[in-house]
Amino acid sequence: MVIDNDFFMRLALAEAWKYQGLTYPNPAVGCCVVGEHGEILAVEAHHKAGAPHAEVNALKLAYYKLTDDSYILALTDSTDIHTHLLSNHNGIFENVKLYTTLEPCSHYGKTPSCANLIAELGIKEVYVGSNDRNKKAANGSMILSMNNCMVYSEILKKECDALLYPFQKSLENNFVVFKWAQRLNGTTDGGIISSENSRKQVHAMRDACDLLVIGGGTVREDRPTLDARLVNGKAPDILILSRSKEFDRTIPLFNVEGREVFIEDNLEKIKAYKNIMIEGGSKMYALTRDIVDYYLCYIALSLGGKESIAFGEDDFEFLNVDKESEDIIIWMKRRK
Repeated sequence: MVIDNDFFMRLALAEAWKYQGLTYPNPAVGCCVVGEHGEILAVEAHHKAGAPHAEVNALKLAYYKLTDDSYILALTDSTDIHTHLLSNHNGIFENVKLYTTLEPCSHYGKTPSCANLIAELGIKEVYVGSNDRNKKAANGSMILSMNNCMVYSEILKKECDALLYPFQKSLENNFVVFKWAQRLNGTTDGGIISSENSRKQVHAMRDACDLLVIGGGTVREDRPTLDARLVNGKAPDILILSRSKEFDRTIPLFNVEGREVFIEDNLEKIKAYKNIMIEGGSKMYALTRDIVDYYLCYIALSLGGKESIAFGEDDFEFLNVDKESEDIIIWMKRRK
């Protein structure tokens, strides 16, 4: 049987992109587990920092499909899942293949080592996209190789490195994403645009980010809260980009407990933060284009409005397009 390794890695990539921006300070990672006859047993991702890693989520689901042991489905703690798998696998993973966008972690941090788990389950083939350059977690491939597991590296490396880039950038300096929502005709004004599920995803990103940047005009006009209430998350600090420091302090964003609000006419404040999200329209796009790493666009299947973002002659590389959600969700980067 001919196995298309790229196909299975693309499944892992697509799943991981759904959680990009939600896993900080951890990377977004996807994993696909394939049975001995080429059947897909699981496609999963890392959902949130402190939660089980992608490999653990995928092995949990694959184990259930192979054994029908529903007890494991109720387990949410990574250590508990590891323990149950190690105590009950009975060799069922020996002929499966595992595809992961990032080299399995080698260390015991908030969760146990994925590399050790994979090795002890007896998996003989692991396909890796990006090698882990984070010294704390690196060398998972070496652990696997020392335990009679064949590791095939750099499968769709470019695509996996693009998925990993926000994490790497946050380690080195900081990562900046510009987010906006638009309709099919490109307009960004006129009230709520994206679906409730998309707005929940944005709130989850706010919960994970350190700093949210927004324009002064938007604050005065929309009087937003800019919190993460749709996911019961924390509210990030706010940088309002404005020449004037005069604002109505009854605007809700000024009255969120535990946050700092800065009003500045420049972007120097972002240097003190690691994971930054910018929300805005055409003016904010122009002001921040030289500091943005990735762009995230939600396209609602509707028409209306009048104003749109002026991109000029900027050219973009599309990193991931999710057409399965209510809105079309696109991650992209500007070609320099």
